[in-house]
Amino acid sequence: MPDALDLLFDLPQYANVADDAYAPGLDRMRTLVGALGNPHEALRAVHVAGTNGKGSTAAMTAAIASAAGLTTGLHTSPHLTHVTQRMRVDGTPAPTDWLADELEQHRTLIEDLQPSFFELTVALTFRYFAEQNVDLAVIEVGLGGRLDSTNVLRPALSVLTNVGLDHTDVLGDTLGAIAREKAGIITPDTPALSALTQEEAKAAVAETATRQNAPLHRLDDEVTWTTHRSDLRGSVFTLDTPARRYDRLSLSLAGPHQQRNAALAVRAAELTVLADADDAAARAAVRDGLGDVREHTGFHGRLDVLQEAPLIVVDVGHNPPAIGATLGVVAPVVAERGGTLHVCLNAVRGKKLDETARLLAEHSAVVTPIPIDTKRALPPSEIGERLRAQGVRTAAPQPLPDALEAFRRTAAPGDALLLTGSHKLVDVLPESARTSPASG
Repeated sequence: MPDALDLLFDLPQYANVADDAYAPGLDRMRTLVGALGNPHEALRAVHVAGTNGKGSTAAMTAAIASAAGLTTGLHTSPHLTHVTQRMRVDGTPAPTDWLADELEQHRTLIEDLQPSFFELTVALTFRYFAEQNVDLAVIEVGLGGRLDSTNVLRPALSVLTNVGLDHTDVLGDTLGAIAREKAGIITPDTPALSALTQEEAKAAVAETATRQNAPLHRLDDEVTWTTHRSDLRGSVFTLDTPARRYDRLSLSLAGPHQQRNAALAVRAAELTVLADADDAAARAAVRDGLGDVREHTGFHGRLDVLQEAPLIVVDVGHNPPAIGATLGVVAPVVAERGGTLHVCLNAVRGKKLDETARLLAEHSAVVTPIPIDTKRALPPSEIGERLRAQGVRTAAPQPLPDALEAFRRTAAPGDALLLTGSHKLVDVLPESARTSPASG
């Protein structure tokens, strides 16, 4: 079994080598899924792209579908602690034995074709979901959209969360160009749902939808919501859609930004799995699904509270908008408690660290740079230098387990520790500090 898994992990991974693993174009992917029997053609899918929020939106859409009684597959990336977390059915990752058997069975194909790690995991996800006969597959795009490996799908609905200036080296350096790449998941004569807000980006999506003769639903034209409560436990809000009103929904994912993602997920569900549901059944599915997204999907790493006092929170945000949204939730809690915000931060190249540094400085954070084992990682010493250049107070770099132990030993009751910067951060957490994402 280890040898079979090595076959997968020896393939180039974007998280480690970036451009060496990014092979735009779908020819190799089509060859791969064709050799596997084109399992994606059997799937009814919701396809989700965007700069931030696509993983959360995908998870909430899947949670609503599972709560509605449908067998639901969810593909998100990257994984937190084990590759099978990329291919979950009703919150349970694919069995490791199944993955190893598939890799061994198709060893010759893999060795001859040499797909990327991402291409192979996506293809195997499609195969697993088809074998499990899922009623709905919710598939998160990896990078971009038009040339992403997931874009061999012909989905029932294409969803766009937002766009920002991320991955500009491969997607373009304007919001319009990036939106056009992400809108590449819109397929002919198939509905699309967009939460984009920037005029340049909205125009690019509208242009693509018109060219594809795809009905375009715009979130802000169709949905409104009112917030009743929002804190680290999640939020309570009332949602109005073209289909119905959902009074005082409880959302288990924290942060105002997650309310927008939830509104998008509810509308996505209404346009697919809830389209024919009666009002009572639809409301029950939405209430249950949003009420415990983690239980329904095994989705972790977004403002997860590891410890209440002193507060320790982990979030896998890795670019300035994502980290800024997280700080916007955690920092007010610290201020209310009269404590100090401590941050353990790792970072990879190309993620606008200087912008993140300015956000950290605004919140008077004390930052400990953390090493991670990936070729794209910035050295902790460089992280510290760049943070200090933006006025951020820093502590000496140290491994995450040591930083956790030091915080727990010295923290005042009102202090908080935020662990953020990448998905890799969760992987290096000591087992005792994890929220057990591998178990779903």
